[in-house]
This record gives sequence, structure tokens and C-alpha cells, in this order.
Amino acid sequence: MTAKQLRAFLAVARTLSFAEASTQVFLSQPALSLAIKSLEDSLGGKLLIRTTRSVKLTPEGEALVPIASRLMAEWDNAQEQLQKRFALQMGQVAVAAMPSFASSLLPLALKAYRDRFPQIRIEVHDVIAEQVVGMVRSGRIEVGVSLIPEGAHDLDFTPLFDDEYVAVLPAASPLLQGQPTFLCWDQLLTQDFIALQRPSVVRLMLERQLAEQGNTLNVVFDAHQLATVGRMVATGLGISVVPSLCKQQMEEMGAVCVPVTEPKIIGSVGILTRKGQELSVAAQALVDVLVETLAS
Repeated sequence: MTAKQLRAFLAVARTLSFAEASTQVFLSQPALSLAIKSLEDSLGGKLLIRTTRSVKLTPEGEALVPIASRLMAEWDNAQEQLQKRFALQMGQVAVAAMPSFASSLLPLALKAYRDRFPQIRIEVHDVIAEQVVGMVRSGRIEVGVSLIPEGAHDLDFTPLFDDEYVAVLPAASPLLQGQPTFLCWDQLLTQDFIALQRPSVVRLMLERQLAEQGNTLNVVFDAHQLATVGRMVATGLGISVVPSLCKQQMEEMGAVCVPVTEPKIIGSVGILTRKGQELSVAAQALVDVLVETLAS
């Protein structure tokens, strides 16, 4: 059975007139008759009894009317829903972002997205960078925002901006005497260091770039969350180095942030999607808004 055949049948069943039915479904009478005959052939029996003066439903035709009506209602509803999804008038999209981004820049992009597409529901997962990668890779979400991961050849990475890392120190740190405008690594490496646990992208990036300079971190504490790192630094347990996206969060905890140089540590923040995966219309629109809003 096809939608065209069922619509033709229902029009005849309602009007009991091929002439009236043909105008309702925008078919000529020969085309309407052919559609009904094809439907009957596919089902294996007569649905209508047609004479020169009247049209009647067979018992099987009467049984088909409620079934065909339900099928056409579901068909029309499905068509309407898909048209609305393609027009971004309904639907949903999920995005995962590392907390430092989710709490700072992501709301700017979501506001722009919401202003354009108010009917799209947005689900936000603020999780650590490694979980962002895992959620995108598993297909649980379509769009992630994170630091560029190492060895993620199965993912596409669209850069948004480069983030310079900053030193995070307790307010009473002697390194802050004279209110320096920046600190170099020779100064930082003399201090007890608080780092994110491996396999943190931030931790791996710091260790790799320092190793290229022949240096290693004196890690005395490591934690799973940047919020914990910030609180430990503010308490005076040591120092840390984090993406500048976390600066506001660190300062709200009482720590002090200072730019780092010699060498500067720079991490690329961008959008993660599965390689070769076609995005939904809603997800592609979110990617476009993220790039437009934040790629500067």
C-alpha cells in the first residue's frame, strides 16, 4: 500500500463519488480509478463496488476505512514533525563541554542559538574534557567542546580559539611580591605543584610541553576537578597552571592568576564531532553558531 493509494481510497469512501474524490486528491478520474485498482490488487480483493449510478464499500472496504484513517493521520503527523525539524521549529540537541567553557563562554553561544531557534530544546553536559571526548566518540552526543585531544583520529576538531595557560597561586605566595605581570617556569618549578589527574588533557599538555624544555613538574597533589585544584591552591597547598578559561573560577576561590611565559603554554579549544558522521540539522546549526560567536 502507498500513501497515494490510501488517500485515494479514503476520498472515495468519504464521498462515495469518484468525481468528488478526484477533486479532493487532485487526481484525474482515470488516475484515481487506477490507484484504487492497484490498492485492491495489492490486497487481493475488492474494496469498492462501483456501478454507473453508485459506489459502495465492500465489508473489507469498510474494515479498511478506520485503519487507513489512522495510518494517514500518523503519516501526516510524521511529515509535519520532520518538516518542522528541518526548519528548526522543533527538536533537540545535546552538547558536552568542559566546565571551564560551559560556565564562561558557552552561555553566550547558547543565547544566540536560543534567540534564533527558540523551539529547539538544548541539553548541556558540563563534564571534564576526557568525558567530552568519550561522549562524542560513543555517539551519546553530537557536539562537544574541549581542548584538542591527543590521538583522537576518529574525531573531527574545529578550532574556536587558543587559550593561554595562567599560573594559579595562593594570595600569600612569595612569587607575587612586587605584583609581577607574568611568571616564568623557572620560578614556578621551584614550587609544590597541584595538577589534574592523568589522563587529563591539561596535565598531558603541560607535561609534554615542559618535557620539550627538559623540565618536569614537582607534583605533590593531584585532583580530578579543576574546582578542587583551585580550592587547594587558595588554601596554600601549592600552585598550579590552568587554562585562562578557568581564571574567573580560580579567583572566585581566593587564588591569584598570573600569565605564564618562557615558555607560554597554549591549548586549542574547539568543537568535537565524530568523523564522517552527518549531524542533525539542529546540531549543525549549533556548530555554526558556536563558530560564529566564539571563533575570534
